[in-house]
Amino acid sequence: MRDKVVIPLWAAGIFLVVMNTTMFNVSLPRILADLHISSSLGSWLISGYSIVFALSVVIFSRLSDWYPVRKLLMVGILLLVASCVIGFTANNFPMAMLARILQAAGAGPMQGLGLVLATRYVPNDRRGKSISLIAAGGSLAFGIGPVLGGILTDSLGWNSLFLVTGLIVLLVPAYWKMLPSEKDFSFKKDQKFDIVGAGLLVIVIPSLLLSIGRLSWVNLLIAIVAFIVLVFHLRRSSNPFILPELFRNTAYRKMLFMSFCCFAINLGMVFLIPLVLNQVFGQSASFSGLMIFPGAILSAIMTPIIGRWIDQYGNYRLSFIGYIIMVVTFAGLIGFLTFSPYILMVAYMLLASSFSAVGSSLQNEVSRMLPRKQLSSGVGVFQLTQFFGGATATAVFGLLIARNPFESASGIYRMNYVVLLTMTVLSFIMLIWYMRSKPAEPADHHIKI
Repeated sequence: MRDKVVIPLWAAGIFLVVMNTTMFNVSLPRILADLHISSSLGSWLISGYSIVFALSVVIFSRLSDWYPVRKLLMVGILLLVASCVIGFTANNFPMAMLARILQAAGAGPMQGLGLVLATRYVPNDRRGKSISLIAAGGSLAFGIGPVLGGILTDSLGWNSLFLVTGLIVLLVPAYWKMLPSEKDFSFKKDQKFDIVGAGLLVIVIPSLLLSIGRLSWVNLLIAIVAFIVLVFHLRRSSNPFILPELFRNTAYRKMLFMSFCCFAINLGMVFLIPLVLNQVFGQSASFSGLMIFPGAILSAIMTPIIGRWIDQYGNYRLSFIGYIIMVVTFAGLIGFLTFSPYILMVAYMLLASSFSAVGSSLQNEVSRMLPRKQLSSGVGVFQLTQFFGGATATAVFGLLIARNPFESASGIYRMNYVVLLTMTVLSFIMLIWYMRSKPAEPADHHIKI
């Protein structure tokens, strides 16, 4: 595989997928007005997307043990095209929700299979750069998405946002030609895909997120029961959807903890910025987008550079520096939050680049630590943990803000940043603990090219 060509193409696809995701965040008020629905119902267009997207990532990652990456990607693109047609013509909530579900299901392969592809075919000495380049596509989209989404919504209407993802069809000929056919790859043709395990996971994750977001004991009970059944099933299955031996790996469990915290910190920060700017400084949504934009663009510029540094200096040094910057930045935010709205812009510029350093290092480390037979399952669970961390953070911070025990808005937001600082410190300690007992890399962790 010509990874120096394929990886940038994949990053372009990630850019289109992630940009469409962020565009919908700013268009939600317009959608609520046009469809005459409540904010609680309309929020499912965002949260429902996140849930399906996370599940799609882990399922397609696992399916790569049975089917070539190229064919799985084509299935995802077909789902994206279907979502474009339905979403562009949607004039009611059920159609819009269906389009978002199909969009999330089709976006999952782009995110999940990218790491699988890099792990299988990119040698160690270039893998950090490749993983970071894929991440750069998402970082760039994160900054451009809200700005472009506001322009398209105001000029063409929110239905036009669905067409943006459809542009990915322009990349199909290049994907089909450049991606490996994997004719010589050893697929599990003699084993069946664990549909029961995948189905139980589909029950556990949404139920758990609903229990957090709604403080629902019923959803929590459903999640617990489904999780217990899932554990028993995985232990008894001859070819489980999630390999139990992954969780007997102490180093891998530490990586999952850091992954959860890292994405919770990043998405928690992004979730809080518009709220702080609005409720503490009285600024508009467009102003919030402008405050996020420089950090996202800087992150996109720095991510490829960070990838080269990872290959040159190693995962530990880059993630160590990233954590130090994050700790100092959150400490500064807690002390100077009300000083100026531009404090948040500077803080996010530092945090976005630091998150890229830590996130890319963690993904690169996971790609190195697992033997080949555990890669697809391990990578899928790792990415599922990331998105679950982000979704959990937004749900928890939403609850904290709604139950504000302070007289001023600045008080509750300072408390939220204290939570983020605490998570950063705990994750930093876990990194140091991990490196003190770092396991040796398996000999068969990638395909020789």
